[in-house]
Amino acid sequence: MNGLDVAKVREDFPVLHERVYGKPLIYLDNAATTQKPKIVIETIKQFYSRENANIHRGIFCLSERATRRYENARLKVKEFLGAASEKEIVFVRGATEAINLVAQTWGRAFLGKGDEVLITHMEHHSNIVPWQILREEKGIKLKVAPVDDAGELIMEEFRKLLTDKVKFVSVVHVSNALGTLNPVEEIIRLAHEKGAKVLIDGAQAVAHEAVNVRDLDADFYVLSGHKLFAPTGIGVLYGKAELLDQMPPYQGGGDMIRSVTFEATTYNKIPYKFEAGTPHIAGAIGLGVAVDYLRGIGLEWIAAYEKELLAYGTKKLLAIPGLRLIGTAKRKAAVLSFTLGEAHAHDIGTILDRAGIAIRAGHHCAMPLMQRFGVSATTRVSLAFYNTREEIDRLSDALREVVEVFK
Repeated sequence: MNGLDVAKVREDFPVLHERVYGKPLIYLDNAATTQKPKIVIETIKQFYSRENANIHRGIFCLSERATRRYENARLKVKEFLGAASEKEIVFVRGATEAINLVAQTWGRAFLGKGDEVLITHMEHHSNIVPWQILREEKGIKLKVAPVDDAGELIMEEFRKLLTDKVKFVSVVHVSNALGTLNPVEEIIRLAHEKGAKVLIDGAQAVAHEAVNVRDLDADFYVLSGHKLFAPTGIGVLYGKAELLDQMPPYQGGGDMIRSVTFEATTYNKIPYKFEAGTPHIAGAIGLGVAVDYLRGIGLEWIAAYEKELLAYGTKKLLAIPGLRLIGTAKRKAAVLSFTLGEAHAHDIGTILDRAGIAIRAGHHCAMPLMQRFGVSATTRVSLAFYNTREEIDRLSDALREVVEVFK
């Protein structure tokens, strides 16, 4: 597609034509989950209608067909992320499970008492709690790099915290609560200079811009399918092959083994060593189709359009009396998080819902970050390439009505 025909794109998403309380739906909660194009929905329906079978071990037609489609999805994700090999792509339930997998395998195997893990103040709970669990179990230290009032990582402080004791760095690529785009290239380079391994939480990044894990030199990169216009319950852990080879299994069961006796078990090769049990076959296939869909549109066009939409939305919201943007980083993805006078975020969300506008209100699984900015919650508008200026205009009008209500 040469350029982005938003009207045409919107026709691909059935839910965007729904009505809520008699009003056309405006869906602005894409950081929580994205809507699914017809091609993904139809693919899932076709799989369960005509191809459903378990994979890898079947010797009949349907099983072989399902296996090919599942493994072909792995190849698509490998190309999408620029990985060196498909064996570096592990299918999991989502970014949360991927981070836990790394913490409970690489972390348990290679971190010990006194070793340090460095994260940032803008992390999602899924990139905080697994390291706290490991701290209780292994005696590691968890260090937190601060952010400034704009919501940008203070790199000078990050460098000070990045001592020789830091063995692992785990950082969000794009903040789900602020939209801040972190300088992950620099973070990875600095960490590697200290001999530390790096995980990048890409759940909020991959839908908005092209990512190449080899160019980044990331040791691990994680994502969730449902934030990438794919089904829920499917995600990806990318890991460098040499690191995945060194890591013990995360779970035991079928397909992650080569042989089992009551005396000993021999584990399968990667990535299957980390895919115990029957996987979300339809979800992986749907993820592969979603990747094809995005690449067909062109991530460069998506990024350019969303940049314009973010600028327009920022200008419109800042013109609303009493509105305070939380997160004003120079480099941002399409997220607008704010407070509005004395109105609570949940009240704002309820009023907007009655106007047919879906947004997110709360702490966004980033409670420490909310505390950093002195708020208990924010109202968050998160945009995708199927959103429009007209929808932002309706949002602005509705927020002005909120102002009137709370005068």
